[in-house]
Amino acid sequence: MTISADTFTFVAELVRRCSAIQLPAGKEYLVETRLGALARQADFVGVDEYVGALRLLQHCAEHDRVVDALTTNETSWFRDFKSFQALIGHVVPTLLRDDPALTSIRVWSAACSTGQEPYSISMALLESAPGLAVEIIATDISQEVLRRGRSGRYSLIEINRGLPAAMLVRHFVRAGAEWELSDQIRSTVTFSQHNLLDQPPAGGAFDIIFLRNALIYFDLQTRREVLCRVRSVLRPGGFLLLGATESTLGIDDAWERVPIGGGSVYRISTADAA
Repeated sequence: MTISADTFTFVAELVRRCSAIQLPAGKEYLVETRLGALARQADFVGVDEYVGALRLLQHCAEHDRVVDALTTNETSWFRDFKSFQALIGHVVPTLLRDDPALTSIRVWSAACSTGQEPYSISMALLESAPGLAVEIIATDISQEVLRRGRSGRYSLIEINRGLPAAMLVRHFVRAGAEWELSDQIRSTVTFSQHNLLDQPPAGGAFDIIFLRNALIYFDLQTRREVLCRVRSVLRPGGFLLLGATESTLGIDDAWERVPIGGGSVYRISTADAA
């Protein structure tokens, strides 16, 4: 059974309005597959009937569940390891060189999913620069993934997705069938709901911003707007890390690319900063 064109149009617009993620034509099967379980839980015969009922409601928690279901939450520990090599081998040393009196580092992990990215950042920073105090703001649009991130607990399957064995030993304890992060690592990360279409998190400028594998889901204008907002909260001399297939090129000329090995990081260009 295939969902109707009206159903797909409504869902695509809901997702675009709430998250800026584009669902182009051809994603009907994805919508039907992801929303099928929600329809059954709500005792509807199919997705068309379920969405038809949603169309009669003002925005509510059920709409948020639809957006959550269609938001990609793919993640793993130290995902795209080149980013972490750049963090340890170039970004932090450069920040310390530029400011020898630096005693703390503030990081924004945007679109953090279930927490593997911000916790990976915390472990990398605490092990490579133990003299620095670490504060990480981890944000996502989905309350469900934030809840899981705050718990600091992960299944064996999740643990096996990229976590080095040595870090498992140093930073986790067994908790029944799961593994739980140490208080030291968890205390460095604060989880908060945030939509990249909104103003950035409050609290001051960031030294480092991880915005990886999010821009690829947005159209050009939304990418430009998000990068502009990110610039507004990155301190002078700070660094932006994007996904391996993402770039600021042709989107926001205020950034300059800094090539590092087989990858790159981004800083606000000196001309724009001036």
